[in-house]
Amino acid sequence: MELDKAKIPAELAAGDLKYSEANEQLVKKNFWRKTKKFAGKIPFTKDAVAMYYCALDAKTPLWAKGIAFGALAYFISPLDTIPDALLGLGLTDDAAIIAAAVRAIAGQVTDEHRQKSEEFFDDGN
Repeated sequence: MELDKAKIPAELAAGDLKYSEANEQLVKKNFWRKTKKFAGKIPFTKDAVAMYYCALDAKTPLWAKGIAFGALAYFISPLDTIPDALLGLGLTDDAAIIAAAVRAIAGQVTDEHRQKSEEFFDDGN
């Protein structure tokens, strides 16, 4: 993952997350496993799922895909600034990354992406 961990989470800028094929492959391979583990347990999972669908959308610009795949790669990476196993704190860095990325690409996440996210959660996953 190509992200300066010294800037996580407080100083994250959208420009830090450039498109990376490695991030895209990591996310495509591992996103659902971690998302299903935390679905409904943390408040940002709906945003993460909508951002995932945005990243996969062929109409999404490459810069937005870079931000989305970079943030999602950080979320699923076992090498966090704060390990996920630390109850109460472990996902705060992930939440900050997802929130910053969602704000950065807000204009690219469409109603269709949000609807697909809602359907994922409505299916009980």
